[in-house]
Amino acid sequence: MSSTKNVLAIVMAGGEGSRLHPLTAERCKPAVPFNGKHRIVDFVLSNLVNSEIYSIYLLVQYKSQSLIEHIRQSWTMTRFIPQHFVTVVPPQMRNGPEWFQGTADSVYQNIHLIESFRPDIVAVFGADHIYRMDVRQMIDFHVKNDAHVSVATIPVKLAECNQFGIVETDDNHRITDFVEKPQTTQPMPGSSTHALASMGNYLFNADVLLDALRQAHETGHSDFGKHILPAMLKSHRLMAYDFDTNTIPGTEPYEEHGYWRDVGTIDSYYNAHFDTLGATPRFRMTNRHWPIYASPDQAESAQIENGVIHRSVVGSGSIVDGASLDHAMLRRSVVVERDARLEHCIVMERSRIGRGAQVRRAIIDQDNDIPAHERIGFNLEEDRKRFHVTESGIVVVPRQFFKPQSLQAPPTASIGLARPSLAQPSDAPGLKVAA
Repeated sequence: MSSTKNVLAIVMAGGEGSRLHPLTAERCKPAVPFNGKHRIVDFVLSNLVNSEIYSIYLLVQYKSQSLIEHIRQSWTMTRFIPQHFVTVVPPQMRNGPEWFQGTADSVYQNIHLIESFRPDIVAVFGADHIYRMDVRQMIDFHVKNDAHVSVATIPVKLAECNQFGIVETDDNHRITDFVEKPQTTQPMPGSSTHALASMGNYLFNADVLLDALRQAHETGHSDFGKHILPAMLKSHRLMAYDFDTNTIPGTEPYEEHGYWRDVGTIDSYYNAHFDTLGATPRFRMTNRHWPIYASPDQAESAQIENGVIHRSVVGSGSIVDGASLDHAMLRRSVVVERDARLEHCIVMERSRIGRGAQVRRAIIDQDNDIPAHERIGFNLEEDRKRFHVTESGIVVVPRQFFKPQSLQAPPTASIGLARPSLAQPSDAPGLKVAA
């Protein structure tokens, strides 16, 4: 059914990601690294491409250079098929010297792209979430129900309703109310603990979207969740698509069904990483039937001299020499020296953990040279004097906080390994070791 529809995807990747600071100090939220070799934006793009939606505009805004470079290196579509593209679109300022004022305004400022493409359906998706989704199943639902707009929905805890658009529906899944980030709300039918929330993924009939964008611009409205969707309830047929019904080939029985995480805070970002670890993870990154694509890599394999490794990922080009890793996630070209210990840590590209250093419950951003015998995560009061520490006690060491002390190789007695160059590109495959 959906194969007969011409679909254009618009991905909103302009998020500043202030709640992810300091990881977003020099990059936008969709460009923040995730797991061993990905960035957050790779999930929505992989879902669209795996769903055979190949015409994608990526709307960017804040601190977008690293995201632009990532798309250029990793998401180049063939030039022989004109409608197969992933194109980055910065603010065009066609209507004056203004950046995007909201989600709807970002699409309105690029309304000419929709008009020239002439799609049947426009998929307006966010770029900030960790999940797998077959978008064609949602399109089938949209067409079958003669919807003007379909909103992907998922249950969330009542305590979290102020972070989402909350949806109420009738018995036929038609949306009867839509409130953006309410302080309190009633639970969804059949539950006393959860409400039905928008995932920020919408399907619009193209003509409906164009009319709604023009009307919103005339009235000064700029956001889908705050303005456009609530205004359309009485005049259009809005349907709630149940994400729980979405099925993905290759999903293992031990995985969490309908896994979806909004990684908008340091805590949620940190926790989502550890959902991917182990032999039976909640969310398995290696699904050959529905891959999450990442950047190509020319680096050498990881090298492990000795040590103790439990449920960890070791990225390519990394070196572990006589260290202890427990629930550690090393991205590309990380060096962990002798007697160092990492416990529930994420260490990003080109960082070094010095001899005897101990780090726990921490995120180490790129290009950090942790000194020998440094201790991070053991005295949070002292850590707060230097780093950002969340209420739950996760320590975030900003990029290049510890400047490189030297470019010497780590003391590897028997393998003679050269230390990875600090100029190497980021994002690479990882070796996963599970107990």
